[in-house]
Amino acid sequence: MNANLSAISKELNINTNVCTHRFDLALSDCHVTVYSNTAILVTELQYYFRSYPQGAEAEAQNSNMEIYLLESSEPAPDYPWKDWAREAGKSGRKDSHIDIHQGRLLHKVRTGMTFFQSNSSKIALGPCLKNINQIVNFINNQYMNYLQQQAHVICHAAAVSINGKGTAVAAFSGGGKSTLMLKLMDHIDAKFISNDRLFLKAEGEEVTARGVPKLPRINPGTILNNPKLLSIIDSEEQERLNNLPKAVLWDLEQKYDVMIDDVYGDNKVHLDTKLDTVLLLNWDRNNPEKPQLKKINPADNIELISAIMKSPGPFFQNENNEFLMGPEIPALEKYLAVLNKVDVYEVHGGVDFEYIAEAYLALTQNT
Repeated sequence: MNANLSAISKELNINTNVCTHRFDLALSDCHVTVYSNTAILVTELQYYFRSYPQGAEAEAQNSNMEIYLLESSEPAPDYPWKDWAREAGKSGRKDSHIDIHQGRLLHKVRTGMTFFQSNSSKIALGPCLKNINQIVNFINNQYMNYLQQQAHVICHAAAVSINGKGTAVAAFSGGGKSTLMLKLMDHIDAKFISNDRLFLKAEGEEVTARGVPKLPRINPGTILNNPKLLSIIDSEEQERLNNLPKAVLWDLEQKYDVMIDDVYGDNKVHLDTKLDTVLLLNWDRNNPEKPQLKKINPADNIELISAIMKSPGPFFQNENNEFLMGPEIPALEKYLAVLNKVDVYEVHGGVDFEYIAEAYLALTQNT
C-alpha cells in the first residue's frame, strides 16, 4: 500500500484490504484495475464495460492505476466541505469538496457518495450499488485525467468513426449532438467512439480523438425519432410520449442508456480514431428551412467553438497534484491548435437529423 493510500485510509477509517473482488479494464494504453468489497458491484461493472477489453486482455498491459470501491452505509465524514460552483445555467447543490493528503475528497450531496481522488490513490465510499452511474463516472474520470496529463484537450462532444474517418458532433445544451451521433451510427461501417466527452491530441498534422467508455444516455425524443432505438422503451411508454407536444418532448429530461452492442451489433465500439471533421450544431428547431452545412474557420467563429469547450471538473488533477478550484475551461488556444487541423462545419437552419446525416455522409463520400 502506498503512503498516500495508507494516510487517507486511516483518515477515513477504512480498510482497502477487504476489497478482494477485482476486474481489469484496458482503455487504449491505460490499464485500470478495480477492486471492491462486493462481488455484485464488480459483476455489474463488468457488464456495463463489456464492450471494452477486460480480464486477461487487460492484464497484459502494465497497470496504470488502481481504484478501490467500498460499499458502505456510513455517512460522509464531517468536514468543512466547500461547495463546487456549478457551470453556467445549472443550479442547486451537487458536489462539495475538501483537499487533503495531496488529494481531494469530493462528496455527492444528493446521493451521499464520497470519493477520494489523488494521482496515486482513488477511492469511492458509500452506497455504490445504488449509484452505479456515479461509480462509472468515477472510473471514467481517472481515464480522463490520464488523457489530459498526456496532453489531450477535453471537449464536450460526441463522436463516431466511419470507414476510419472520425466525426465529432458538438452543440450547445439541448442541441441534439447525441441524437445526430446515433443517427450517423446507422451507417453500416460506423463505430461508436464517445457520447459526451471527447479528448483531442495533435500528432503531427493529424488529430487523434479518444473517447470515454460511457454509454450514451439519451432522452425520449431521441429514441422516438430513431427506429433502431425504439426497443429501449416499451410500447405503452412510447404511446404516452408520442402524445406529448413536440416542444415538451424536446425538453424532457428522462435518461435511458443505449447498450451499443444490443442496438447496433458486435464490434461497433472503438475508443479512438483519426479525427477528420467537427460538426457544430447551430440550428433552430423553430426554423422551417432544411439544415445546411457551412465550412468555417474556427478562429473566426469563437462563439461557435465555445460549444465544444468544457471544464475538466472537480476530479481533474494535473501531474503536479494541482486541482481546479472552480469550473475553469482550458485556454482557447488549445482548442484552436487541434481544430485548425481538421474540417469544421457549422450546421445551421432548421432541425432535421436524418436530412443532415444524409447530407453529411454524401459530402464525406465525395471527398
